Amino acid sequence: MPVIKPTCVRDLKLRVNLADVVSRVVTLRKAGGARLKGLCPFHNEKSPSFHVDPDKGFYKCFGCGKAGDAITFVRETELLNFSEAVEALGKRFGVVIEYEEGTGGPSTAERSLRQEIFDLHDAAADHFYQAFKGRDSTGDFMRALWTEKRRFPMDLADEYKIGAADEAGSGLGEFLLRRKYSEEALRRCGLFFIYDNAQITLGAMRPRFRGRLMIPIRDHQGRVVAFTARQTDLTPQDDPAREAKYVNSPETPIFTKGNLLFNLDRARSAVGDGKPFVLVEGQLDAMRCWSVGLKTAIAPQGTSITEGQLVLLRRYCAQVECFFDSDGAGQKAALRFLPMALKAGLEVRFLTLAGEQKLDPDLLFLERGMAGYDDVRRDAQSAMAFASRAFLPDAATATAEQRARAAQNVVEILAVSESDAVRTQLIREAARFLWLEPKSVEKEYTAFAARQSRQAAARPSSSPPPEEPAPGKAEETAQTPERHLLLLLLHFESLGKPLSHALPPDANWVDPNHTAGRLLNRFLGEFEHDAWPGRAHLDGLLETPDERTLVANLVFEAPTIEDPLKVAQEGLKLLRARALEPRLRQIELALANPHADSDSDPISLLKERSELQRQLRTPLILTAAV
Repeated sequence: MPVIKPTCVRDLKLRVNLADVVSRVVTLRKAGGARLKGLCPFHNEKSPSFHVDPDKGFYKCFGCGKAGDAITFVRETELLNFSEAVEALGKRFGVVIEYEEGTGGPSTAERSLRQEIFDLHDAAADHFYQAFKGRDSTGDFMRALWTEKRRFPMDLADEYKIGAADEAGSGLGEFLLRRKYSEEALRRCGLFFIYDNAQITLGAMRPRFRGRLMIPIRDHQGRVVAFTARQTDLTPQDDPAREAKYVNSPETPIFTKGNLLFNLDRARSAVGDGKPFVLVEGQLDAMRCWSVGLKTAIAPQGTSITEGQLVLLRRYCAQVECFFDSDGAGQKAALRFLPMALKAGLEVRFLTLAGEQKLDPDLLFLERGMAGYDDVRRDAQSAMAFASRAFLPDAATATAEQRARAAQNVVEILAVSESDAVRTQLIREAARFLWLEPKSVEKEYTAFAARQSRQAAARPSSSPPPEEPAPGKAEETAQTPERHLLLLLLHFESLGKPLSHALPPDANWVDPNHTAGRLLNRFLGEFEHDAWPGRAHLDGLLETPDERTLVANLVFEAPTIEDPLKVAQEGLKLLRARALEPRLRQIELALANPHADSDSDPISLLKERSELQRQLRTPLILTAAV
């Protein structure tokens, strides 16, 4: 296996700005001093507790405790191992990765399956794009479809790398075989129909996409992970999905439909105050928005919105405008979206246009451009206005029974909000649009909540018993002397040598049974032998994820200590007391009960007690230029 040079890893960390790495995934804002903060990518939160310190090169979430450096962040967010994360950063930021002699660089077979499938999709997207641009019958047909029938500009096709697959698949299989991708990657990339036991040959690889317009699907980091293929007149009759207007890639090791939103890789950098996400139904709708200057448009893979997609949105912006077709299917999709959005803590509005029964976002933006967006924003409905009018189109003429039924439906939606303040506001809004007194809707909500509680209590509990906290998690925050001394070593490195000399070599004061103790012993050994690499170059000394997390947490703490020497001496005293006092208590008990242990020599015990008491009284003096 190839081994990356430690000097190369150190150089990478020095040259790569952590904020540039994190901002591909998290929207960062100033948090005071050099620090930045945003919503944590590792857990669902509504207030930002994820902090980044570019100067130190470390991040930490004060909500879930995740911490680390640029390499750790890429490993965690992209599910890569250490070498893959280093290679990905090197490629992204133009840093050449060097390997130890004799270990070789990574071959195709040695790359992870995920990374290989990423590469394969990038190559496939370029291959389809070249077919779209080709001066042949397929290319001519697809470009005409794009510019004349769909009325999109060619520069948009270039920007999104729109592609084409002819009736035979545009030779994709032959192209990828020449690129020497592994059999496993070709089987699992989702671009071919291949029998399970069939040998990978050109004849065995039947293209999934034939005679279709190809739209690359990118994840929120901009990597091609799948395709949506639009049916055309070139789609052959023997296509298994011939009647389907759109065909998506199946789920693969790099693509889960419910965790991805089309165009999020572009839109996430455009959202902000006054610029919410605009959720449209399809990829072509999103591209139409982009072409007229609406840069915050996104689309799900189909109309089924998932909680995972909304959590992903919440990282970047809490405001979303829903702009689905005004037909029945679009409105049903909008109603399915609303409760999930409220549960995710999103602020939702629904875009409509007064007086228009049929509203198609694609046609609206094609005909009116950004002026169309301004028009629908003026008539936008709040979450409760939309829900109330969906269940009660004409509140003015509705009967009391109709209003009551509508209130029941609306209450089921607003009940999912986890904020009492937001829910109270939603109840007041719903009452206004349903022409009811707020107390009536509050009463309906109280009754609904009571029914939910009774039903939950009646159901047998299927949840497992609470788990014991993982040892590593507890150690991250345990305030042991070892942890305090590690903190000092990392922030006041001149204390390292004196501390290494102050600890008696055979005293076993440091507890090696937890992470902080093992690291303290290891670090002090480096200081003792003048081999300490410096805080910025600790990779070679960190062996486990728990060790890396603990060091990242300690580096991020930035303690305000007026007298580090005094604190270090107190830490040593605690270590000494913890090591010696239990034995001293045993001796006291043995001397108080001389017949309990006939093998104990009172004279020896007295001498040992005297020596322990002397050691505990002896001051611990450290000298260091801090």
